[in-house]
Amino acid sequence: MIREEEWGRLPVRHALPALEQALDEHGAAVLCAPPGTGKTTLVPLVLAERGARVVVAEPRRIAARGAARRMAWLLGEEVGGRVGFAVRGERVVSRETVVEVVTTGVLLQRLQRDQELAGVDVVVLDECHERHLDADTVAAFLLDVRESLRPELRLVAASATTDAEGWARLLGGAPVVRAVGTAHPVEVVWTPPGGTVRPAHGTFVDPALLAHVAGTVRRALAERAGDVLCFLPGVGEIARVAGLLSDLRGVEVLQVHGRAPAAVQEAVLSPGRGRRVVLATSVAESSLTVPGVRVVVDSGLAREPRVDHARGLGSLVTLRASRASARQRAGRAGREAPGAVYRCWPEAEDGRLPAFPAPEIRVADLTGFALQAAAWGDPDASGLALLDAPPAGAMAAARSVLEAVGAVDAHGRVTERGARMARLGLHPRLARALLDGAPLVGARRAAELVALLGEEPPREYGDDVAAAWRAARRGGDAYGARWRREAGRLARRLAAPGTGGAAGGPAGAGPARGGSGDGVPDDVAAGIVVALAFPERVARARGGGSFLMAAGTGAEVGRESGLRSAGWLAVAVADRPAHQASARVRLAAVCDEDTARLAAGHLLVAGDEVRWQDGDVVARRVERLGAVDLVVRPLGDAAPGLVREALLEGLRREGPGLLRWSREAVRLRERLAFLRRVVGAPWPEVSDEALVARAGEWLEPELSAARRRAGLARIDVEEALRRLLPWAGGEAARLDELAPERIEVPSGSRIRVEYGDEQPVLAVKLQEMFGLARTPRVAGVPVLVHLLSPAGRPVAVTADLESFWRDGYRSVRAELRGRYPKHPWPQDPSAAPPTRRTNPRR
Repeated sequence: MIREEEWGRLPVRHALPALEQALDEHGAAVLCAPPGTGKTTLVPLVLAERGARVVVAEPRRIAARGAARRMAWLLGEEVGGRVGFAVRGERVVSRETVVEVVTTGVLLQRLQRDQELAGVDVVVLDECHERHLDADTVAAFLLDVRESLRPELRLVAASATTDAEGWARLLGGAPVVRAVGTAHPVEVVWTPPGGTVRPAHGTFVDPALLAHVAGTVRRALAERAGDVLCFLPGVGEIARVAGLLSDLRGVEVLQVHGRAPAAVQEAVLSPGRGRRVVLATSVAESSLTVPGVRVVVDSGLAREPRVDHARGLGSLVTLRASRASARQRAGRAGREAPGAVYRCWPEAEDGRLPAFPAPEIRVADLTGFALQAAAWGDPDASGLALLDAPPAGAMAAARSVLEAVGAVDAHGRVTERGARMARLGLHPRLARALLDGAPLVGARRAAELVALLGEEPPREYGDDVAAAWRAARRGGDAYGARWRREAGRLARRLAAPGTGGAAGGPAGAGPARGGSGDGVPDDVAAGIVVALAFPERVARARGGGSFLMAAGTGAEVGRESGLRSAGWLAVAVADRPAHQASARVRLAAVCDEDTARLAAGHLLVAGDEVRWQDGDVVARRVERLGAVDLVVRPLGDAAPGLVREALLEGLRREGPGLLRWSREAVRLRERLAFLRRVVGAPWPEVSDEALVARAGEWLEPELSAARRRAGLARIDVEEALRRLLPWAGGEAARLDELAPERIEVPSGSRIRVEYGDEQPVLAVKLQEMFGLARTPRVAGVPVLVHLLSPAGRPVAVTADLESFWRDGYRSVRAELRGRYPKHPWPQDPSAAPPTRRTNPRR
């Protein structure tokens, strides 16, 4: 029986009849219940009391353990009786267990092994608002199971804040059951930093903000009673703030995150003996009640996964927390009594925060999801019921990785090897490293190294995988304990039937060094396993701590790193700061070219390469591993077609300036540009972009005959340009009519027309235009007449000669007749004869 005193204080009990009715009538329901109402703990127990076997899926291990302990306490039992739990590497259940709390990752693996979920009557998907990728995938698989295999399986999507209508639609029109909470009031105190704080980017958080958060914790302790729960984005920030609070007297400071020791997690979930400050990541936002908390200090930051598909780099980024997360965090202060939340940002910025965190399926690496979907029998996930469809680009990148490691075939269908990888409960990259690394370095060592890569070791372990491996072996810290458990789990899974080594798979080719791998030195073994996991990140040294990865991205190691002298690296962890071309190496192993070839064989290409480089055609015979040149030799007999393409590439990069433009060619181009502008088609476009786009047309056959840049400079561009004229329709013959090179003026001179400006220009001596009343036109456009003095200097500019003779000539005549007395300056220029000469001598 559930403890009677607890039953009476959990408000969700009032919603239980409606929930049971929804499950009986529809087989599914959406349960919306505020924090502290008992949705995580009371609902599964009540359903189990009605005779159902219940599985509760939580997004995090700490939440799964905590929920199981709380439910067992409500029954007056220890975990492992009627309530048990299962997280990666640990399962505490018995024959009496009727409620099992699992992580979504564990449930995902269970579904892949047993799609019917035999013996399970109800699945509760808790905290579904967080939109973790595993949780969305589990929901899609369960809906598929209900539709095709077990329509009697009942589903509950439970959350404090969620898109209830969206989940209801996803569950086939399931009813929405709402529980009214008895949350206590929470006062909001706005405490923005006083000085300038640099915005967070990547994993950087300004120390000034962390100092302000620590100061706010001190203020909260002084102003309020009860324990303080402080939200920070990551483990590093928690450690820094803990250091700033280390001088607190009579206050226990606890650090809670996914890597925290189980003892610390248990201590947080138990009442403290004195005042406590709990520094936590988002793991404490939901599912768990931290007893004694009356105050929340919110840094306003969150850390989410992102992936750069073009460079194959995944990373965590620091972002502003959403309004939904801020509400969840604030609610922690009102679980047991009235409380307060200190928000470390200006109130004016609150409305500009995103409403909800981005669903992980939109922003994360989808390689693991794609393998799960393929193993489920739906390679493109088009048949899965998902709130958000996976982005096509991310799925294409994921499928490329899966093909490279032999997990799927060319059609995206899972291979036998891929099915084994899916059963390992690892990211496909790590599964590949485990399967293919075991015969090369030994099963136990492969398992240890993959365990190390699966959970990045503490920064104090250093950036060298081999050194971190040795530190984990020695260490008595919490990370070392978790690492040993995970390594043991992987070794057992590797030895289990159906999950053996490479078995001749396409990604496992290559001779095993040392047979069983036992004779391979640790440093070499580390390089092999890391390279197998991240083949696109094998990197060759470029000097000065700089490397080039096979994926084409540069990588830099720290100035004090022992990795700087390596010739090759296999990069395990790297991130690329905003606005920087190179990635920063966080964790890597020394390797060699043979290891790089073995691990990244699918990236190995060899052949003749002719391309435009450093301003000219470069022809060479190349063997390359992705973007890394392995062997390069000059090529003297490059195929003409390849040379032609390289020259075209040069024109695309550098433009028509690579050609030698004579004055005649420039003038012809200007005439054509004028006709295109005023007449249009069929006269050709002759902008730089258009000429480059049609270079293969108008520069032939000279282009095919050229072998280097110098060959382009020998092309007669004027003659080549004439190939663009509209010869087919006969319009080309009208070029000199529509845009003549020269115009005959009244004096008989043929004056060149310049077409380089917006309007054609005719520069002519004023006396040569006597008698011409109307302005000359070309293609219907009046020319701009620059009237020159006898010395050739402009004295007037007009596009209306008639108006100039009438109004402007008088002042020009008055100014110039004294300066040039030997030239005619008639009073009526419209009736005077034009001339190129001076007046005759008298």
